[in-house]
Amino acid sequence: MNVLPCSINTLKRLYDISGVEVGQHFYWQIGGFQVHAQVLITSWFVIAILLGSATIAVRNPQTVPTDGQNFFEYVLEFIRDLSKTQIGEEYGPWVPFIGTMFLFIFVSNWSGALLPWKIIQLPHGELAAPTNDINTTVALALPTSIAYFYAGLTKKGLGYFGKYIQPTPILLPINILEDFTKPLSLSFRLFGNILADELVVVVLVSLVPSVVPIPVMFLGLFTSGIQALIFATLAAAYIGESMEGHH
Repeated sequence: MNVLPCSINTLKRLYDISGVEVGQHFYWQIGGFQVHAQVLITSWFVIAILLGSATIAVRNPQTVPTDGQNFFEYVLEFIRDLSKTQIGEEYGPWVPFIGTMFLFIFVSNWSGALLPWKIIQLPHGELAAPTNDINTTVALALPTSIAYFYAGLTKKGLGYFGKYIQPTPILLPINILEDFTKPLSLSFRLFGNILADELVVVVLVSLVPSVVPIPVMFLGLFTSGIQALIFATLAAAYIGESMEGHH
């Protein structure tokens, strides 16, 4: 069985995804490295929003919570419930990781749907949601893969690898490939849905009066939120599965 070569080829294909380009892009040359500036600019903007919101949320907590404090507490409770549902009673240490993934993807997706990135002129290409770029979605999927391997090894030690021969050793190649294809699935699903949503809006705006695409934009907001929820749910489910055993 050529399990190892297949796994290496899968990882190589995942690495090659970072070279995929849709349209023109704006790059910074830093030393000997070519940096994708569009993604960095919009990602820093999203990170600034999240850090600013977190600072406001914890700056002056009240015994009788304000409306803003209630909102942030609701978001935290939602993430905790999501983590507990998918991971189980040992969900606590994973709440920050799942929460970071969910909030970054959610704000990134909505920034592409709400903010007029197109009015900012660049020498090449144009700004868009960070998750509109395959480099971002792969960068989010890879830590998720590392997280569920780490969770399984921390909980079970080397016994974690016993899941690959469950329920029968005949499934060893399939079980190994399944783990290596999870990041491919996560990254392509998020990238494809966000890119398609933005392309649909752009095409409609160019073909029909501006008022017609508004329902599609609202639908895009809903879809963007669902994609963030799907990614976070799958990440938590993978971690829970690695800690509990083969499902």
